[in-house]
Amino acid sequence: MYLRLGMAGLLVLMLDGCGSPVPNDVSLEKMYGASVGIVNHTEKYVYSAVVDGAGGANMDEYAAGGPEVCCARLPKVWRPGLKATVRVTFAVGRTLSGLTKTVDVEHYDTPGSIYIHLFPDDQVRVVVSAYPGYSSGHPIPRPVKPVGWKRVE
Repeated sequence: MYLRLGMAGLLVLMLDGCGSPVPNDVSLEKMYGASVGIVNHTEKYVYSAVVDGAGGANMDEYAAGGPEVCCARLPKVWRPGLKATVRVTFAVGRTLSGLTKTVDVEHYDTPGSIYIHLFPDDQVRVVVSAYPGYSSGHPIPRPVKPVGWKRVE
């Protein structure tokens, strides 16, 4: 009999814990894994590009790709102040150079893949889209090679 009462009491305590409030420092935000794509608006070859530790793919000069590498973690619902850290290694001929920037993730209404857009003068934009970087549905137009442009070997 005491065993039954003890088990019943333990069960009540366990169930009561399920209704406890969540501490303020714990986020209830739902996250998802977003594939990473690169859109390169520069004359530099992208040897590697990473957003928040995810990625690692490469991209030709003035080129756009689809989401090739998994996965960055993003909230399903965009919120103001959402940031991402981008790390890029460029290759021009045999010379490597690096860039690290923390930038705002631009507003998105629906979850999608995350795209790193690289521009001249070390400008970086990060967008979330269901459309690949080369699509007319993508939020930023695809790169265009300047007339007469030639790759540095």
